[in-house]
Amino acid sequence: MTVPVLEMEGISKGFPGVQALEDVAFRLFPGEIHALMGENGAGKSTLIKVLTGVYEADAGLVAIDDVGTLIRGPLHAQRLGISTVYQEVNLCPNLSVAENIFIGREPRRLGRIDWAQVRTRSAELLARLDLDLDVTAQLGSYSLAVQQLVAIVRAIDLDAKVLILDEPTSSLDRGEVAQLFTVMRRLRADGVAILFVSHFLEQIYEVCDRVTVLRNGRLVGEYPLAELSRFELVSKMTGQELAALEEIDEAAPRVERGEKLFALEGVGRTGAIDPVDLDLHRGEVVGLAGLLGSGRSELARLIFGADTADSGRITAEGEAVALRNPRAAIERGVAFCPEDRKGDGLVMDLTVEENIILALQAARGWTRPLSQRKREELVEQYIRALRIHPPHPQALVKNLSGGNQQKVLLARWLITQPKLLILDEPTRGIDIGAKTEIQKLVVSLAGDGMAVLFISAELEEVLRISHKIEVLRDRQLVAELDNDGSLTPERILQTIANGAAEK
Repeated sequence: MTVPVLEMEGISKGFPGVQALEDVAFRLFPGEIHALMGENGAGKSTLIKVLTGVYEADAGLVAIDDVGTLIRGPLHAQRLGISTVYQEVNLCPNLSVAENIFIGREPRRLGRIDWAQVRTRSAELLARLDLDLDVTAQLGSYSLAVQQLVAIVRAIDLDAKVLILDEPTSSLDRGEVAQLFTVMRRLRADGVAILFVSHFLEQIYEVCDRVTVLRNGRLVGEYPLAELSRFELVSKMTGQELAALEEIDEAAPRVERGEKLFALEGVGRTGAIDPVDLDLHRGEVVGLAGLLGSGRSELARLIFGADTADSGRITAEGEAVALRNPRAAIERGVAFCPEDRKGDGLVMDLTVEENIILALQAARGWTRPLSQRKREELVEQYIRALRIHPPHPQALVKNLSGGNQQKVLLARWLITQPKLLILDEPTRGIDIGAKTEIQKLVVSLAGDGMAVLFISAELEEVLRISHKIEVLRDRQLVAELDNDGSLTPERILQTIANGAAEK
């Protein structure tokens, strides 16, 4: 029986207030490409950091070639034969290809770097993987895909037994992905064990042999991909096993669709999301469903002008508009609560009042400040309406619970009275009570005529409050499903897995 080149058993790792990994097992065999899958917060990054020595596990064992070891840091991991290539290439674009391959370990002759040997050996390593590059050219003159391949060549020359590729395809086009996969297959044939992290289902099934699934820091299982359907894989990642699907107890009330507020026609951004057609009507909640990396947040950012589309057009109430930045979007009545409320939304060191009033004051311009009395009236109104606790305008927002921080961010945008409210994971990481309040608020806002674009990884939540659901997969909008009362999480999962709605 083949011995795993890498085996991890009982791995646990905690941080203050968070148990990132609990009793996780993982195996890698020589000559395989193994996918590590899981939604955001599943523990993938933490497991990789334990494996590469960035973190020390609180408990558990690691064995390399059946020999137990303690990985004492990234350099020690490299000496053990574990190399990592990250999404962001950490090489030097101002140096040549050859210099990058051998940087820090250049062959020497008579006390000096032997540049002829550096170039010769670099060319030999590239030829091993059928890569035809000018080793004397600056690395920065090549595309990101080629730079990643050079990073892989460097990793392999470190006598890597295990190669970790962490989201290497997220910024590559289809041709570049195909080139990367050719190199990965060649390395697999040479006996290298490859750990591949990606959110793209088609890529996983195209190049991987087995998959390990994590969910909420725990091991769900290890499976041969040939024996696991796409639907089953999505179900295991999200925890939506067919037998365990809960009955939807509160659907969004059916409403008469109002006027069309915004229309997207072929709107996309290269490397972020393929061109999308989407209509947003007054009084309608539109849900976005899809796995992490499917393009949900990228689409939201295009509509808000946080990123600029490079194709298509957007019309607002029938008029073509250029939403090149958030200010232009706000002027057109668009509000956006981002997924990372702490990093991209709130100013944690400011007060509740200061955070709530921020967008309205920005829209008015700093030459037209709100009076202190008006500020206090508006802030008190929204603290009461959203039941923000504690109800103290001068409390620092960083001292509030996650649910109340989310309410402060909602209040900031509701005070501007937007026509379209975009909510990206508004209930993530908050308690059930606050989650229910926010869901009811969304339904109420739509009932008052606001258009809402609602993004959530929780399918029951999307179903509960959305009137129609747009399904995204691998950066493409693959289906629009009407939530007519017969729609189920099963059908959404099937659509995500198949890439198209069932007829």
